[in-house]
Amino acid sequence: MRIAFCTETFLPNIDGIVTRICRTLEQLRDLGHEAIVFAPEYSNRENISEYCGFPVIRLKSIPFKPWYPELRLGMPSTRIYTDLKAFEPDLVHGVNPFVIGMWGAFVVRQLDVPMVASYHTDLHQYAERLRVPFLIAPGRIHIRSLHNTAQLNLTTSRPMVDVSAEMGIKRLRVWPKAVDTTSFHPENRDPAMRHFLSQGEPDKPLILCVGRLSHEKRVSWLLEPARRLKGIRVAIVGGGPAEEELKAAFAGTPTFFSGYLRGKELAQAYASADVFAFPSDTETLGFVAMESMASGVPVVGARAGGIPDVIDHEVNGLMFETGDREQFLAHIERLIRNPEERETFARRARQDMEDCSWRKATQRLVRYYQTAIRAHRRWNPSEWVA
Repeated sequence: MRIAFCTETFLPNIDGIVTRICRTLEQLRDLGHEAIVFAPEYSNRENISEYCGFPVIRLKSIPFKPWYPELRLGMPSTRIYTDLKAFEPDLVHGVNPFVIGMWGAFVVRQLDVPMVASYHTDLHQYAERLRVPFLIAPGRIHIRSLHNTAQLNLTTSRPMVDVSAEMGIKRLRVWPKAVDTTSFHPENRDPAMRHFLSQGEPDKPLILCVGRLSHEKRVSWLLEPARRLKGIRVAIVGGGPAEEELKAAFAGTPTFFSGYLRGKELAQAYASADVFAFPSDTETLGFVAMESMASGVPVVGARAGGIPDVIDHEVNGLMFETGDREQFLAHIERLIRNPEERETFARRARQDMEDCSWRKATQRLVRYYQTAIRAHRRWNPSEWVA
């Protein structure tokens, strides 16, 4: 099968969407499929032109300023038409379609090619956090229109099926969750990494947070645990538009900002912590939570978005009500102060993640592609089966 991806974000950006695309491309290659990726061009950063042997076509883009400069909005380009036509895809997959996805959807109609779209971002939550609520109504109309041109729409978790349906998106299925349980493993626990993250105090309980440092991620919620829990260390891994503001807010607390970590170092960081704190309530799944759990470190996460699809409360981790800062703090303290319970959750977390392989998720995705192709040929919704 020949699949063309039109995505609003890709490497060198690092987030859950990029992780899912990259792991999927790797599996598609191993399964014998062909792919091409259309993605934004990033200024002053390395723009790779291929990934695991598949071409990456970069499209001119502008930053979404002043609200979210890391997000790039693709500009109109004839390259989508000419390169897509030359590739002769069996199917186009619009990943979080918005601008590049819009041009891709237009070309899909011109070339008479089936389309699958996947919804990865809770628009309402992000718009509220970024203080652009005026974009919610027109954004919903635009996103609904794009998704409903597709033969099949995928979400990243069961709760997000309901969110998408409420927006008016039709023909919904779940793109199964997956995590790399080989790279992320408890055996990656490393004394040197723990010494680094704790800034020379490895014997103190270590709370870890990994992710993009932007307002919608609610990293500031870690400020109270850092201030009020005695004898602990906090490590925050990642970068983003709110980084300097967060560093100023956390000044004087036992908190270390490491910047981005990748590959083996990131895997060691996860496995070297005691508790993973995940305050965000805008996640449609939460890859970092799954990576932590695969590393044998239990997660305290919000009962929101796709997180309940990952954390089994009181079994492999703990969830707090989305607006309850005190409960968030109390759950972190509970795991920090009760190592036996923490270890029980950690073992179950690892066990549960072992059932979520990228190969299984990609094989299911390919079956969805095949269903969309059949539906495009006949436009028969009765063929859309799980």
